[in-house]
Amino acid sequence: MTPRLRPWHWFVLALAGTAALLLLWFALAYGGLPRLWSRHEHKHIGERDPLLTYTAQDIPADPVNLLLFGDAAQLDCAFAAAGWHRADAVSGRSALAIAASVVLHRPYPDAPVSPLYVGDRVQDMAWQLDEGTSADRRHHVRLWRVDGDAWLGAASFDRGVGLSLFTLQITHHIGPDVDAERDAVGRLVIARGGQSWGTQPSRLAPGGWHRNGGGDRYRTDGRIALYRLGDACRGGR
Repeated sequence: MTPRLRPWHWFVLALAGTAALLLLWFALAYGGLPRLWSRHEHKHIGERDPLLTYTAQDIPADPVNLLLFGDAAQLDCAFAAAGWHRADAVSGRSALAIAASVVLHRPYPDAPVSPLYVGDRVQDMAWQLDEGTSADRRHHVRLWRVDGDAWLGAASFDRGVGLSLFTLQITHHIGPDVDAERDAVGRLVIARGGQSWGTQPSRLAPGGWHRNGGGDRYRTDGRIALYRLGDACRGGR
């Protein structure tokens, strides 16, 4: 005679099943799938487009859409004067803090951004501006120093937290209008005495749909906006 399962037995079975699924997801998202992507993309290392960012798995990520000219102090002044905050470095502590910010809907204006690479270099700095009460939704721009006082930038908007289409890792999803984020940074620069130096083409097809490293679709006119930072902050804000 088959023994009858009691309610607490079903609870234990459900708990064990849930734990097994979570372990499987964790193994895939932070082990198997990233390794598969790295192997798949390894042949392209050394052929990275210098006007595109890449994830640690060499997946093409957010587009480079800015080129700023000025020193680090001018950057600090321009963004801080507009209410933006410099992002904290990624660490165990900052990862827990941003998770708490999203789950508990509490502010974390200095929340870290994930590392992206131009060539083989991670961003030198990142700035952000929360939209709402947590780090769930935020405007942000990553910056790479490329030559003296020239900085490549990738501006985008985090519209929420979810799973990456490619690796299943927890990530922020970006909004589709990256050109609007680029132009918002440009207005910020001009407001502090900067100047527009026009645009130059990237190698992204204008008007078409593209995907970033998390699988999010975005559209762009395929232009990189150039700005010279102003001297409005020199001698104090």
